[in-house]
Amino acid sequence: MTSTTLPRSERAGLAVLEAGAGRPVVLLHGVGLNAEAWGAQIDGLSGACRVVAPDMPGHGQSRRLNGQPSLEDYVQAVLPLLDSLTEPAVIAGHSMGALIAVELAARALAKVCAVAALNAVFERPPGAAAAIRERAGRHDGRTVPDPTQTLERWFGNAASPERAACDRWLRAVDPAGYKAAYTAFARAEAPSRETVRAIACPALFATGALDPNSTPQMSRTMADLAPDGRALVIDDAAHMMPMTHADRVLGALVALAREVWP
Repeated sequence: MTSTTLPRSERAGLAVLEAGAGRPVVLLHGVGLNAEAWGAQIDGLSGACRVVAPDMPGHGQSRRLNGQPSLEDYVQAVLPLLDSLTEPAVIAGHSMGALIAVELAARALAKVCAVAALNAVFERPPGAAAAIRERAGRHDGRTVPDPTQTLERWFGNAASPERAACDRWLRAVDPAGYKAAYTAFARAEAPSRETVRAIACPALFATGALDPNSTPQMSRTMADLAPDGRALVIDDAAHMMPMTHADRVLGALVALAREVWP
């Protein structure tokens, strides 16, 4: 699903897509996108679960955060969403959303029953850290950044419906909201090893074998640190695997949910 017209509702200060009924699954997207990036997973999970997918602050229809927010500010923005649910949720995040999901799983122990961190960074090498901070510094917060280089990193040069959808979303994003989130993501030194070790629930760390920044070794290291961690590497996937390899990601999330909700 790559529609840009799905209706939102307001929940806990965020614009959200909600679908289905049953136990809750919360889906957190990455920088520059919006809740519709989870379209295939929303469709696949909503037959048995209640899916809640927010537009992250400054994206889609959610208001941006004030000032120069840190990753912690985004974590705090999502926490009331978990508070609004009547039972613990399976929470999945992609890219920056994965960092937020890991932080929530480590600290909101009564509100998260399983977590999936997809294409998450962990202990970025100095060169990669410098590169993403340099990219963040190029954004002025007033004009929409040209998404060409971002799309090439995510998809290469091949045309696809997924690439076209991301192109639309990146060109429509609030420039100030994008800069704020990208800067927070670039500066984040999270999750820490202590945070990952504090995750008491089942934790899946998944990435694509072709993702040069959220590498398989990062996911495997986090899986080894988490008390109930496991890693998944999708051989022919890169950074946008929730969209490009939607069925594989959906299957992994269904398996994780069945583990905690037999």
